[in-house]
Amino acid sequence: MSQFLNLAASLLPSGATAVGFGGYVGTSRLDTSVPTTQDAASPFWDIDGELAQHLKRLSRKDPTTKLKALTILSTLLKQKSAKEVSPIIPQWAFEYKKLLLDYNREVRRASHDTMANLVSAVGRDLAPHLKSLMGPWWFSQFDAVNEVSQAAKRSFQILRKRNKGKILCGKAAFPAQDKRLDALMLCTDEVFMYLEENLKLTPQSLSDKAVALDELQEMHQQVISSSLLALATLLDVLTSEKHGPKNSSSELKHALKARSTAISHAEKLLSVHKCFLDFLKSQSSVTRSAAYSLVTSCVKNIPHALNEANIKTLTPAILGAFQETDPTCHSSMWEAILLFSRRFPESWTTLNVHKTLFNRFWNFLRNGCFGSQQVSYPALVLFLDCVPPKAITMDKFFLEFFQNLWAGKVHSQSSNADQLVFFQSYRECFLWALQNAKRYCDGVESINHFRRTIVDEVLLKLLWHDYLMVPSFVSNDRTVTGQLKSISASEVSIQPSEENMKKLDSKYPIGHVREFGKCITEILSGIFSLEPNLLSAFCLTFVENCLDAFQQTDNVESCENIEKIIGFLLLVDLHAVRKGDSWPLSYLVGPMLSKSFQLIQTIDSSNAVKFMVVVVFTFGPRKVVQEIVREQNEPICQSEEKNTDLSLKHFLQYFKEIIVPWCLQIGSCSTLARLDLLLALLDDECFSEQWDSVILHATVTYDSNNALILARLMEKTREEIIKRTVAGNLNHVQGAIPKHWHHELLDSTALLIARSLPPFGSSNAQFICAALGGIMEEDKICLVSEETSILIFEEIFQKLQAFMGNSNFIWVRDANALLNAEEHVAVQGCGSSTSVLEMATFALEVLNGSLFRLKTLTKSSGLLPGVLAALFVIDWEHRTSAVFYDGLDNEAYAKVMDRFSFCKYVHAFRCKMDDNFFRTLSLDCRRTLGSTLVQAVRCALFNEDKLDVDQVTSLGCFYVLDVLDSLCQGEVEEQTLLDELLKNGDSWPLWIMPDINEKVETEVEREEVETEVEREEVETEVEREEEEDASVSHRMAAFVDKLISKLGIARIIAGSVLCKPSSTEEPAEEVMTSDSHYSRAWLAAEMLCTWKWQGGSALSSFLPSLIQYTRNQDSFPSDNLLDSVVEILLDGALVQGASSQMSLSIIYPPPYDELENVEQVFVRALVLVLDTLFKDSIWGRDKALGLFNLLVDRLFVGETINSNCLKILPLVMSVLIGPLSSQAGELANAKPESSEGNQIHDIIEGWLQRTLSFPPLNTWYSGEDMEDWFQLVLSCYPLRATKEMQQFRPQRCISHVEQGLLLELLRKQRLGSATSTTVNKLPLVQMLLSKLAVVVVGYCWIEFSQEDWEFILYKSRWYIESVVVLMEEVAESVNGSTSGIVENLQHTVSALDSSCLKLARNALIAFSMFCGFIGQQIVEKENDLNPLRPDKWDLIKDRILEGILRLFFSTGAAEAIAGSYSSMASSVIASSRFDDCYFWELVALSVIESSSHARERAIKSFEIWGLSKDAVSSLYAILFSSKPVPYLQYAAYVILSSEPVADSAFFTEDTSSSLDEDDKDPLDLSLGANKTQLREEISIFLEKSPFEILELDLVSPERVHVFLAWSLLISRVLSSPSSSPTREKLIQLVQHTSSSSILDCIFQHVPLELCSTSVKKKGCELPAGMLEVAAAATRAITDNSVVYAVESLWPLGPDSVACFAGAIYGLMLRTLPAYVRGWFNDIRDRATSSAIESFTRTWCSPPLITNELSQIKKANLSDENFSVSVSKSANEVVATYTKDETGMDLVIRLPASYSLRPVDVDCTRSLGISEVKQRKWLLSMMSFVRDQNGALAEAIRIWKSNFDKEFDGVEECPICYSVIHTANHSLPRLACRTCKHKFHSACLYKWFSTSHKSNCPLCQSPF
Repeated sequence: MSQFLNLAASLLPSGATAVGFGGYVGTSRLDTSVPTTQDAASPFWDIDGELAQHLKRLSRKDPTTKLKALTILSTLLKQKSAKEVSPIIPQWAFEYKKLLLDYNREVRRASHDTMANLVSAVGRDLAPHLKSLMGPWWFSQFDAVNEVSQAAKRSFQILRKRNKGKILCGKAAFPAQDKRLDALMLCTDEVFMYLEENLKLTPQSLSDKAVALDELQEMHQQVISSSLLALATLLDVLTSEKHGPKNSSSELKHALKARSTAISHAEKLLSVHKCFLDFLKSQSSVTRSAAYSLVTSCVKNIPHALNEANIKTLTPAILGAFQETDPTCHSSMWEAILLFSRRFPESWTTLNVHKTLFNRFWNFLRNGCFGSQQVSYPALVLFLDCVPPKAITMDKFFLEFFQNLWAGKVHSQSSNADQLVFFQSYRECFLWALQNAKRYCDGVESINHFRRTIVDEVLLKLLWHDYLMVPSFVSNDRTVTGQLKSISASEVSIQPSEENMKKLDSKYPIGHVREFGKCITEILSGIFSLEPNLLSAFCLTFVENCLDAFQQTDNVESCENIEKIIGFLLLVDLHAVRKGDSWPLSYLVGPMLSKSFQLIQTIDSSNAVKFMVVVVFTFGPRKVVQEIVREQNEPICQSEEKNTDLSLKHFLQYFKEIIVPWCLQIGSCSTLARLDLLLALLDDECFSEQWDSVILHATVTYDSNNALILARLMEKTREEIIKRTVAGNLNHVQGAIPKHWHHELLDSTALLIARSLPPFGSSNAQFICAALGGIMEEDKICLVSEETSILIFEEIFQKLQAFMGNSNFIWVRDANALLNAEEHVAVQGCGSSTSVLEMATFALEVLNGSLFRLKTLTKSSGLLPGVLAALFVIDWEHRTSAVFYDGLDNEAYAKVMDRFSFCKYVHAFRCKMDDNFFRTLSLDCRRTLGSTLVQAVRCALFNEDKLDVDQVTSLGCFYVLDVLDSLCQGEVEEQTLLDELLKNGDSWPLWIMPDINEKVETEVEREEVETEVEREEVETEVEREEEEDASVSHRMAAFVDKLISKLGIARIIAGSVLCKPSSTEEPAEEVMTSDSHYSRAWLAAEMLCTWKWQGGSALSSFLPSLIQYTRNQDSFPSDNLLDSVVEILLDGALVQGASSQMSLSIIYPPPYDELENVEQVFVRALVLVLDTLFKDSIWGRDKALGLFNLLVDRLFVGETINSNCLKILPLVMSVLIGPLSSQAGELANAKPESSEGNQIHDIIEGWLQRTLSFPPLNTWYSGEDMEDWFQLVLSCYPLRATKEMQQFRPQRCISHVEQGLLLELLRKQRLGSATSTTVNKLPLVQMLLSKLAVVVVGYCWIEFSQEDWEFILYKSRWYIESVVVLMEEVAESVNGSTSGIVENLQHTVSALDSSCLKLARNALIAFSMFCGFIGQQIVEKENDLNPLRPDKWDLIKDRILEGILRLFFSTGAAEAIAGSYSSMASSVIASSRFDDCYFWELVALSVIESSSHARERAIKSFEIWGLSKDAVSSLYAILFSSKPVPYLQYAAYVILSSEPVADSAFFTEDTSSSLDEDDKDPLDLSLGANKTQLREEISIFLEKSPFEILELDLVSPERVHVFLAWSLLISRVLSSPSSSPTREKLIQLVQHTSSSSILDCIFQHVPLELCSTSVKKKGCELPAGMLEVAAAATRAITDNSVVYAVESLWPLGPDSVACFAGAIYGLMLRTLPAYVRGWFNDIRDRATSSAIESFTRTWCSPPLITNELSQIKKANLSDENFSVSVSKSANEVVATYTKDETGMDLVIRLPASYSLRPVDVDCTRSLGISEVKQRKWLLSMMSFVRDQNGALAEAIRIWKSNFDKEFDGVEECPICYSVIHTANHSLPRLACRTCKHKFHSACLYKWFSTSHKSNCPLCQSPF
């Protein structure tokens, strides 16, 4: 110690004033900024500035500031050296003391972390300051917050001793307790002084800052409690003698000194604080708990300091502490009470124990120790040991103790742990009282009396009585329930009533009764060990309770008592009998059995028998029987001595004669319990004899009652086997395996019942199931032999087959025949359907209870799959019936209702067969079952005639999926089943046979040998068979298509199986690979040839699936499959050939609708597959070249032409030519360099040469093969349509030779036509000629002469005009019709010549190319020799366009006229256009490109025609068609929105004159008047009900029609001059007639929830759909049009309609800003308006503002009196108006969300203008710019004109204060006759309308 003091003194700087505790010198705090010595440069005062700054921040009030400062200080302390840190220790000590008293726990924790860093930083420099820090340091380790106290302990443990007793500081933790003790010893005085000062603190003295009173009080309580705990611990540490020997006398001296100091301080504290009574009585529980700990420490360590006065003072506070209700104090309270009572037992005599102690103690017990069960209950037996005998009255004390303790058990049920400690404590205290009776009694008699009293009053009247009062408990107790299950799995387990369960759950937790009974049992065992005679009273009471309960069988309470007694007996077995105790049988159960068994036999009580079962389970059969017969006067026991065991012979005799007949009685409610008892009495030694007697008695007669008892016996037997199996070794325990229970009588009885016929007993199936077993997979117990089991299941199978054979469905009966054929089972005739149903029901009941037994029968391999197949088929019949009878009348369903119900039960039964059931079947069983079920599915598909195709195929698909999911355990098994399902049959497949050539040859041979008569008969029969086969084929195709939709192409067509990768280096996923063994290319070809089936087609469903599969697979397996498919189709096509008149379009790729017209199935399928493969780039040029060469090779057979190959070659070449020409030569002037390219060109040139050898087409007649060669040549020169079909380009690059040959071929036809006097009008000739014209125009137009063009245009016009005539005839047929219009239209449309449309289509293609070539030649050649000079062809071009427009108007007029009759009639016209949609698209494109001159001529021609509908009506009919063609709709929109139609598109002709009058009365100009009537075609959409619009679907045609009407209206407003009457009328239409709900409708397409959040960052944050809508709105504003949105509107979809809506909104903002603003101002939902404004401000306002400012800048508004300046940066317009000596500057500011928000107008300067006039002019300007539905430039112009007229003397309107009206720009002309003031007509009309009177607004005189 002296060494440490010397070290501390040496560390102090010389001349420095000693620093006191906490950084004080005397009464002044040390200021580190001012040195206390003259040597300012002393290193002690050289405090680091950064550290000092943060130390000052620690004195702040804000805890956040303190935490930040502490965090920074910790960081700095880790970085600074000891020399830099040491000077701050005094100030840190002061701050540290204050921080420990801070209310914020985080501040206190951070203070200790900082302290730890400081200790680590300064090292040994801390020694001089250790005493000033040790007090708060020790105190802080007892902080109430655990994390704070742990932080303090960690900082304290950094101290360590390095050498020779020096207390140093280091960075390593110092865990040694004796070293920390040395530090405490060094600073003992300082620590005690600090803690004493803390105990003197008050809440007000804790802080010098304004702190909340509640925080001060809480902190004061914490300081006091921590200080008390610190004192108690310090006293324990310093006064303890368990620290081991000291190493030196010096250390011993220091320890003794510290101990003496601690005792001195403790005695002083005891005296000063009056034994801490104030703290023991504190309101704070933490303070009281700490005070108890401190008193305990004083009693333990300095008992001598507690004199008699102190003991007398403390006794009431300690022994009377049971009034403590806070459980947190109870641990320290009990320590104080127990230690105080042991050290000072005489203290009990100094107070009134009954008043001060016992009364409080009883209350403490009654209240369950106030929640401290885990602490208080274990202390009770210790407390009893501390109670002085003289202080109590023996009997009274213990009775009150046990009664109050028991009363408190209600409060002790909060948890299982609490109840466990309660019963343990109660048992310990009870046995302690009996064992320590000698302490309180003088003699033996007194001791016995005391013990009997305790047993009678506590055990019997308290514990046992309450035990019987507890509700039934067995099912709520897991231990007891487990015991009961070991006795009997079902019948012995007691099920308490629902009411009792509620009581039990609410009051008693799980395990309560178990612990209760265990407590009583252990008390009884303890009593037996202490004095056996004490048990007699309890045993007598137990016997009385049992007999009373047995006799009162009808009493519910008595039944519950039996249940409780059974439960208690089980607990006795668990806790006494199994431990070897003999008293339960000798004293408790034995006497009861001898008195009660005869009573049990006479009464019919299940609970009484259950009691017997438990007794037998507990003590064994023979001991129980021995106790039963002990007191009976039976002959079997007369010679037996009372205490000897019962002999085996007598036991068997009693069992057979008494037990068996009684237990097998019929009709008793206790039958099940008796059976449990019967089986429980089976003894291992005589098991066989006993079981034989049981079976003999049970099977002596057979009737329904006997079957019931047998069934119950079998069920109980199964439970007994399970119990015995669990009990021990299977080989040594009798009855542990089912074989022990087999019996011949049992087998014969079971088989007899299985073979019986209806009616069946109610228990027959139950007995069979119990005997067979197998209700679950784990159930392996069978009580009959395997041979008997097989015979039983065969009977079950026959009954199911009888049910199937009685089905109404053909396929079910066929499936039954399959089962009979395979199993060779003869189904017995079973009479009526009712009997069949009863047998099937019996069979199902047996299977439901024994199915898993069937799985184990290995001697009959076909039985299990046969039964399962029957169940599958019956289950499927249920689904079939549900489909078939759905929608039929109730009478039909009633006839089969019972059968349907049974099928439903089978379905429910099958649903219980999970995957594991089928997974465990053998492979042979699954194969047999799968094959049978697949054949059943084929029967349904081929033979069932009660269902339609969709129903039977859907059901078949479901059945196959059911089979595959249930049976297949791998892809190989699945593919095997699919092969069997799809294998060849009599009617399937129809097209693809193993050898197609063989089939054709057979047909040819048959035709050669048959005579004419026979041929006709055979043909009729063949046709009938083919129709049937085709029906089956289409049904199978529909089935396969649905199967593919479920399983995929890979599994059905490709035969793919999962293959695991062979490489094991890296884990890889399993991949699907095609196994050639299972590949079904023939099935794919069959599907393609079938082409169409119900619910799908090759084009729409099958081929897309095949292509998708190909894309997803590797090249090899998919190519192999596709090669096989194409090879099959090609072979079939070559055999079948093609129609000589069949060809595809010259447009590449060919349209799919043309493929529909190909009749030959193989050719159609082949072309479709090839077209798809090449179009989707799945196959390339190599494949195309291979097919080309193959067909070329097969074209000639020697010198003979293969006609079939020649006929299919044009169709195939129309597909192959695309990929073949994709890599042809790039130069048109030279042949390709590759040999392959040369070969192709050479072959095609050869075909051209052969075609040229034929005469002109005009001279050709049928019967020649030149048509095929023409088709072949034409197919080699396809044209490709460019984007949107606006231009057509050659698909191939051909050589000059080919060009010359083609041109020569065309000129040959032209010259042939010119020289021929007649024109060959055969459709085929004209079609070939039109195709040739298109091809030659496309490939050779550069070489054309004028004569060539004239020929082409002549033919084109002729073809087009012929269609015009047809369409006009259709229109005329509708016009004027009055009846039967739909039928007439259908007849007229169906009679149209399709060849004319095809010719016109080719003509339109040629004309389109001609128009494109003219545009190219305008710049290239301007000389007179150019054959394509525009001026040469303008006339004929306009004539052709006029014809096309007439064609366009004609179809629209026909639809418009038909629509005036009915929507169905118009639908006929609209639908007719779908037959050649491509043609009408070409028409629409020509209409769009037509000139205004051509349109005007066509309209005039149409008007001369004189139909009931005009041209505008025809356009609207096309635009709003019910079945639109997109290009036609777009063309109609373009014509309607442009001249010359736009003027008449909205109003009828009689309004034209009124549009030029601007001074009419508004009443005359209203849109409701006759003179200005809106067209009906558009008014129905513009005036549509708002609610009707909003409720429409977002992509409904009606909604789109509304949008189209509005876009036309807005476009017309925009295109009209600003001040034209038409514009004004249209704006009036918008304002007064149309609803603004169109804007609500528009924003239904804009996701407003994204607007307010996503538009903050333009573009990048928006979703794709939202970005497109925003871009559409912006583009509409920029382009001033929505035509681009209309063009991309079709086909209708959410995105295209949303973009169209956005474009309309943008155009409305530009065209009708005031209208949109008015709608926006009416929105009441703030979130909606905010989102709309955000969207507009981001995407619409910027281009709008830019456009407005640009228009103002471009407009010529300035003159000598008016000037305008524009500021684009500020979005401002300054208008300056000067006149004479007056002037005014108005500033117009455009808001950021223009034009939703109005512009702001402000007057910045005025000269010579009165304030009134200035305000009026300002309001006038605001009115013009805000109410103007147009550009701002126009509003400013009108406002300027208004000023000019006002200065010119024109009077203003007194209503609007303006000369020029803001809306219609009229002047005030209506004057009052009285006051002579003039008004605007519109203002006056509004005034009259709103005021509801016609008086002058000024003088109020009649106007």
